[in-house]
Amino acid sequence: MERLPSFSGLTAFYAAARHGTLTGAAEELNVSQPAISRRIATLEADLGCNLFDRTHKPARMTHAGKELLQALHSGFGQIEDAVSQIRKAAETRVVTVTAPSGFVGFWLIPRLGELEQAFPEVTIRIISQEYGEAVRPGDLTVRFGLPVDGGDVETRLLSNEVFAAASPLYLTRLGMTVQEHDFARMTFLTMESARNQWHDWPSWFKSAGQVMPRGARTLDFNSYAMLVNAGLAGQGIFLAWGGILDSFIETGALLRLQAPTTTSARGYFAGLRDGAAAQKDVRRILDWIVEKAHFPD
Repeated sequence: MERLPSFSGLTAFYAAARHGTLTGAAEELNVSQPAISRRIATLEADLGCNLFDRTHKPARMTHAGKELLQALHSGFGQIEDAVSQIRKAAETRVVTVTAPSGFVGFWLIPRLGELEQAFPEVTIRIISQEYGEAVRPGDLTVRFGLPVDGGDVETRLLSNEVFAAASPLYLTRLGMTVQEHDFARMTFLTMESARNQWHDWPSWFKSAGQVMPRGARTLDFNSYAMLVNAGLAGQGIFLAWGGILDSFIETGALLRLQAPTTTSARGYFAGLRDGAAAQKDVRRILDWIVEKAHFPD
């Protein structure tokens, strides 16, 4: 790589060429006029040619000077553009929220309007992930799983109730009701890929003091959003988490079966990537989510 001249010499020449005078260059760079002259002279000595023809008053750029100015204009122009974009990005207040797909799709997105009204000056970026996937980085993370040891690192959200739900279409097709139903004739919607993280049907039946019917028909999904959509479409019965699907229950799109309601140590937990060092906007948005998704005492 060709050795480059001194940066101070290049900036002095670039400023003098743009202003047309050493005085203007000195004012821009906040140095004396003789200092500009010395820097340009050093640059010319390094390049082995004159950049200004000083036989004219005022001095004129030589052919070499014009070539160097064109190159510097391009190079410094790109630097100025990059610096401008970096400064704008630094001034833009962005908070990234990472959460499971079910929480994003069924709890957060319906409340995005409220969230944006509460924080109009903040750009909110949402990253969705599937249950069982490694947690992706975010300023604010909502995860599903067991509580972590260590006290107040995370805040629990929503309810710990787990109950069976189905669409009225599905129950009608089977000739059943929320009061009278037969689990043995039902199709169970499952998420086997996230079984270690999710509250599955065998553990639900065990918590309810019952046994899951042998040979039960299942439909398996790797996404809770797909599983719920299948339930809404009347494809089977599934486990609902208290607080996530309330809007569907309230409108009658889903029905809560009169069956044992169990509680689980698993649940949704919200925390900050940087803990106490998190930016003010991140802490405020976490407080908003915790307030809206308050875990009942």
